[in-house]
Amino acid sequence: MNTYTLHELNQMGQNEFVEALGSIFEYSPWVAERAWAAQPFVNKAKLHQSMIAVVEQISNDEKIALFRQHPDLASRLQMTEFSVKEQQGAGLTSLSPEEYSEFRACNEAYVNKFGFPFIIAVKGKSKEIILEAMRSRVHCEPDREIQQALQEIANITRFRIEDKILDHEEV
Repeated sequence: MNTYTLHELNQMGQNEFVEALGSIFEYSPWVAERAWAAQPFVNKAKLHQSMIAVVEQISNDEKIALFRQHPDLASRLQMTEFSVKEQQGAGLTSLSPEEYSEFRACNEAYVNKFGFPFIIAVKGKSKEIILEAMRSRVHCEPDREIQQALQEIANITRFRIEDKILDHEEV
């Protein structure tokens, strides 16, 4: 995975910027494409805020479409490099058959209720904590869960920006 400095990102044209940061939001390079206009970014937080502002401005239907770009947790389907790394770190790629069945059942119940996959920033969380969150959040009201999914995406993308963009002193 390539890393960049803010200075490098601020010098990029739109296509190059999208190529560099298009994977921050799962299969949604349009977020980076739209955020590019907010250059120059004075720090990682401002870059992240600009990207989140793009998502906050879209309709609920577009938000649901964005949510649907995220993989089911503990899925064996193709995922982005970011998702694979994040799920490995939480132990979701090495579940026992029983654990895998429980995650699948929870994912299915969640998708059936909300119409999009369960989204949580897994970094720093154990599979037990994630499973408990799945069991709990399936009982939320849809509007509340849309807001929670947006917050989780904000957390996920903040972690990804931290990994992808070097601090000035790291250059």
